[in-house]
Amino acid sequence: MAGLALPPTAIPDESKMKKIVILISGRGSNMEAILNARLPVEIAAVISNEPDAKGLAIAQARKIPPSVVPHRAFTNREDFDGVLAMEINRYQTDFVVLAGFMRVLTEAFVERYSGRMINIHPSLLPSFPGLHTHRRALEAGVRVHGCTVHFVTPGVDSGPIIAQATVPVLAGDDEDTLAARVLEQEHRIYPQAVRWLCEGRVQLVDGAVVYSNVAAARGTVISPALDD
Repeated sequence: MAGLALPPTAIPDESKMKKIVILISGRGSNMEAILNARLPVEIAAVISNEPDAKGLAIAQARKIPPSVVPHRAFTNREDFDGVLAMEINRYQTDFVVLAGFMRVLTEAFVERYSGRMINIHPSLLPSFPGLHTHRRALEAGVRVHGCTVHFVTPGVDSGPIIAQATVPVLAGDDEDTLAARVLEQEHRIYPQAVRWLCEGRVQLVDGAVVYSNVAAARGTVISPALDD
């Protein structure tokens, strides 16, 4: 990255509990769902690009180090991503979990954490990548909608899919009611996907998701099934 000398990414120690860093931009509801799940992982820090993100106060109340890397302090994405990477690496993290982090990351940053960074998106990818997913789903007249956990790759919302959950689109739905129904499923599948990742039960191998000891899919409600 231009003008920045980044330290090498730490090599994870397989004998220790996995560390994750969570990136947020706002209220951090998916972050809070991960915290409430009491996963067998160490949450090393919560980092936000927004100094007034409500999720920072939640992290601090849970005695998790909050940190801010304000994107407006940088004139380009490369410099912001460089400082963000240095802050992440300071915690010697194994995995990076995006939980409502509203910044497009550079290809160099994404490649740095290839196979170690995941995101949750409020649609059934590859449908409706990007913003305003619930509005677009309603306008398209789809009968089912949902959310997707995926590995992060350089393309926006295009990484290999780890898990998805669906919800029905009901008569009379508006953006708010549909979003609330999807968010319930986000809070269900994201903590489980983080658990799988940290337990080595899901990995990115040669661009494809490989599962180990993960329950089989059960139709259109949750895929893969999340019983374990």
